[in-house]
Order: sequence, then structure tokens, then C-alpha cells
Amino acid sequence: MSQPGTKLAVHDPVWSEIRESAALLAKHEPVLASLLYATVLNQSRLEDAMAYLLSQRLSTVETPALVMQQLIEAAYQNDPDIGAALRSDIVAVYERDPACKAYLEPLLYFKGFHALQGYRIANWLLRQGRRGLALYLQSRISEVFAVDINPAARIGRGVMIDHGTAVVIGETAVVEDGVSLLQGVTLGGTGKETGDRHPKIRKGSMIGANAAVLGNIEIGEYSRVGGGSVVLINVPAHCTAAGVPAKIIGCAGNENPGSAMEQKFDYSEEGEPQ
Repeated sequence: MSQPGTKLAVHDPVWSEIRESAALLAKHEPVLASLLYATVLNQSRLEDAMAYLLSQRLSTVETPALVMQQLIEAAYQNDPDIGAALRSDIVAVYERDPACKAYLEPLLYFKGFHALQGYRIANWLLRQGRRGLALYLQSRISEVFAVDINPAARIGRGVMIDHGTAVVIGETAVVEDGVSLLQGVTLGGTGKETGDRHPKIRKGSMIGANAAVLGNIEIGEYSRVGGGSVVLINVPAHCTAAGVPAKIIGCAGNENPGSAMEQKFDYSEEGEPQ
């Protein structure tokens, strides 16, 4: 029996697997040993590892790594939901990206994943009333990872930003749980309008590479947008939109595009919605 006031260890299978992978890689690839010990093997939790890695990537002479690390650690400490989202996101990448062979890989290498975790810290800062610092962090994330996410956007858990390059997510955009965004996706406005002006991407949807979804429109749950499309209309749930400008080209069953990552559009089931 534990003594009063002692802290019980929490089993974290994702973190345990990351540590095992890091130890094995350090053994077989000595060139990476210092990186692996600093980022993973000398850290106590996944949150600590992510804080260290992000602080190393985003620091500058004026904002040193130690200061950035303390800031990120404070966000994880004060809002446990950020850590929960971190785990959901890393699992999403592992399950959806066939190029990902271990949980360690997104943590170390995938800049779309890094940018999303950096956004979560900037969003926390904004919610604390620290707008200037949140915008600074957004700017650094954009410079380093080539992903520009406004800290006021609302993004759920289990989200994958694949590759990440040139993804833009506007101030009033909403991205719900289980969504996948490929490289070059823009969730933007349509002009100089103010207020609620960005898309709402509902759960389980997939937005293909270089697609632009513009304006305060809704991509329904478990829907799909074809690569290179320009979407200016609402897309019903469980449907596919493609083209310039995009049209609804079909709807089908209970498929989960955000998870399946299927980008071939061959609908013979129900056809275009009535």
C-alpha cells in the first residue's frame, strides 16, 4: 500500500512504447544517441519530451530554449487536456500514415505533428489573455514548420496534419476530432469580411492535398474533399466534394475518410444527394 501523499505512477502505453523504440534506436544508431537521450530517454513523460523538442525547434537568441521549455511545460501542467490531445494526435498519425512505423517517428520527425502541438500551446496562451506571445509563437511555428495556424482556431483531438507544408488554418476555423488534413490545405476566408468567416470541418473528415475550403461553410462529418479542390459550398455529411469550383460528386455509407485516408473517388452506391 502506498503511503499518504505519495504519487502513484500512471501507466502510459504510448510513452512506454516511445521509450522502448528510442532505446533500441540509440543502440543501433549511435549518431542519434545524444538526440534520443535528450529528447526521450532523459525525460519523464511524453509532455516533457514534447516540451523539450518544441523548445529546441522554436527558440531564438531572444527567446532561449530554456524559457520556451518552461512556458510549454506550464501549459501542459495547467491544462491536462493538451497532453490528452497530444496522445490522441500521435496515435492518429501512427494509425493513418503508412509511412509511420512507430510512435517515436512523429515525435522526432513529423513537422505537421510538431506544428499542431505548437498550435495547442499558442491556443492555451491566447486563452490566458497572452495574445502577443500567442501570435509570436504562431509566427515561429510558421517560420520553422511552414504551417500557419491562427491560435484562435478551434482544433479537436486525434487530428493529423500530414506532411504539413503550406497548411493554413484561419482565426475562426473549427476542425473537429478525427479530421485529417494533407499538405497545402487552406481553411480560409473569402475576402475582407470580419467575424465568423472560416470553415467548420466536422469530425472524421478528410481534406485532400492543396484543397482550399473558403468562407464560413461546413464540411459535414465523415466527408471528403478531393485534392486541389476549391470548396465554396456546404458539403453534407458522408459526402465527397471535388473540382474547381467543387461540386458534390457522391455520397456513401458509413465510411470514415479521416481515418481511412482513401483518396480514390468511385461512388456507385448512392450517387449525388437529392
